[in-house]
Amino acid sequence: MDMERRDFLKGVGVTTVAGLAGCTGGPEAGGENGDGNGSSPAEGGAGTTEAGNGSGNQSEGTDGASGSAEVNVGMVYATGGLGDGSFNDQAQQGIKRAQQELNINFDEAEPSQVSEFKTFQQSYAEETNPNYDLVSCIGFLQADALSETAPQYPDQQFQIVDSVVEESNVASYTFKEQEGSFLAGQLAGLLTTKEFSAGAGQTNGDATVGFVGGVEGELIGRFEAGYKAGVAYANQDVEVLSSYVGDFNDPAGGKETALSMYNNGADIIYHASGNTGTGVFQAAQEQGRFAIGVDRDQSQTKSSFADVILASMVKRVDTAVFTCVENVVNGDFQGGSATTLGLSEEGVSLVYGQQLGGEISSDVKSQIESARTQIIDGGISVPTDPSSV
Repeated sequence: MDMERRDFLKGVGVTTVAGLAGCTGGPEAGGENGDGNGSSPAEGGAGTTEAGNGSGNQSEGTDGASGSAEVNVGMVYATGGLGDGSFNDQAQQGIKRAQQELNINFDEAEPSQVSEFKTFQQSYAEETNPNYDLVSCIGFLQADALSETAPQYPDQQFQIVDSVVEESNVASYTFKEQEGSFLAGQLAGLLTTKEFSAGAGQTNGDATVGFVGGVEGELIGRFEAGYKAGVAYANQDVEVLSSYVGDFNDPAGGKETALSMYNNGADIIYHASGNTGTGVFQAAQEQGRFAIGVDRDQSQTKSSFADVILASMVKRVDTAVFTCVENVVNGDFQGGSATTLGLSEEGVSLVYGQQLGGEISSDVKSQIESARTQIIDGGISVPTDPSSV
């Protein structure tokens, strides 16, 4: 889809799923587009897809005829868009897995702002060609809109990821982000006190680390709280600089914030900010410091920054999406339920960077694995409120 066509669609507003919800974009996992060398979320990428026919979302060997699959799913992504190399792309991995393994059709919508969530949710719910068996709403910022939409469409099945909407036709999936973030903080706390050099980065001896958040609130607060607790667990004397950009799709803001932290002594920054985190990685490379990614293994999805990404706190949004779709396929939709995934459920984990992971000592990794076991066993209680750390 060319730029003139995209701008026209954005200008006229969202009126039907067929007209707009199929405007897709974003690279495959592990590709280079997420680092700014390919199509960005704003630029789209895959073209326009008729609602539910799967013409842009079918793998080889899968029948793409409208309504041919037993289940049709409408995906409403978070505002960061596809190509973020983290949260939305992880959700897309889940629906693509469902397509391949469960023979479902899906359509995708990429709202550019919070005010569009309700329109997309309702458009999928009202669509009849095809009927959408499930509308999957990705991101906690969709909760308010879905709280209004779900009661208006009692026969429509909805999923929300990263928040809880207490309606009988909504299956809610949340994560214990604080648990995985604790391990990220422990890694940062252990390395910042050592002379460590790997890839394009090195520590500076200041015993200072940073946290960059997207939009401030309870959810991202869990990332920050766990991170701070993990840093303190590793070393009480390490200072944690913390700041929120206010956006999940502002790489320039992420870079500016990270540069300020690096210039103030931080040598490792953990971000929980969607595509804003791309700017954190850019700053790390420029300053010769380190970063920790989020949601996916960003040393792969943002591979041009692999030389500064120590690890990533992986959040299995793909598992949540796939599980809910599988339940729908099996006639076992869990409406009104709230499922929480933590370390014990393998819903979150710390994954070492593809390039730098091998440079991290076995002693450091052993300490992190010990803490992971203690969290699962209940020996370590991880806080969820950053103000309590």
